[in-house]
Amino acid sequence: MQNRDGADRVIRGFPHRAAVRASLTALYRRLSPDGVHRYPASVTAADVELGDDEDLHLGAQRVARALVRHLQLPEARIVVSFRPMEYAAAVELTAGPEYFVELNDRFRTRRRDIGAALAHEITHVLLHRLGLGFPSTAENEILTDVTTAYLGAGWLLLDAYRRDGVESQKLGYLTPEEFGYVLAKRAEVFSEDPSPWFTSAVAYEAWVRGRAEAARERSAPPLAGAGWAERRRYSLQRRRGRAAEDAPYAFEGGAPATGVSFLCPVCGQRLRVPAGRALRARCGVCGSVHECGP
Repeated sequence: MQNRDGADRVIRGFPHRAAVRASLTALYRRLSPDGVHRYPASVTAADVELGDDEDLHLGAQRVARALVRHLQLPEARIVVSFRPMEYAAAVELTAGPEYFVELNDRFRTRRRDIGAALAHEITHVLLHRLGLGFPSTAENEILTDVTTAYLGAGWLLLDAYRRDGVESQKLGYLTPEEFGYVLAKRAEVFSEDPSPWFTSAVAYEAWVRGRAEAARERSAPPLAGAGWAERRRYSLQRRRGRAAEDAPYAFEGGAPATGVSFLCPVCGQRLRVPAGRALRARCGVCGSVHECGP
């Protein structure tokens, strides 16, 4: 797992939006909606806290076991070790039942982030055993962050983002705002509010920005929740049969357009529906139902 020290090196915003959406679609396709809904509650802070007076290795193994249980992996022997390394952590992906995770030596003195590092690495194990992956390493790391967040352990990775006079740190491959965005999509599906769990002020701010972006997607045309100005713009473009380059939809079938396609705001799957009338669109990947306007 990637680790960054220094606030000036942290990428912000939503540069990986397409990869995040592709990851959500792939996760729903592999697990099915019922499989995703087997993770209704996020891991709690109490499950992954490592006390100052707790033995480092035994405590790390206890936290790892809690994350293995949360991600519904088979119970097995867990070995967590610490060593000097370039990245924050690494995991050995084997066919056997054991879990071998290495953490950067810096976590010996940053105990509160051990849960975040372990969450990412143990999710690697889950994806390996599911046979779910993308062609490139970069895509797979984004998939791992998205899966960690969407299945209820990724709020730890966002909360590990800190920027103050004493310490600057970020874990994972998503930007802070992208973590907030994925967590907001999870929160909408599971009626969950992660905001009380954040101990980092900048992590909370990133969650708020990610939540706003996810909400904007849920209210974009042709969805019925779109605002008046967006609806008017959409109607004008539909009559011309051509969407603007920055529009979150695309038209089909001439002018006026007879069809429109847009991304499912839950899983990112592209949906196609008739244009010009109110209807309900059901996503065949995640099963969500969306009210669409004319």
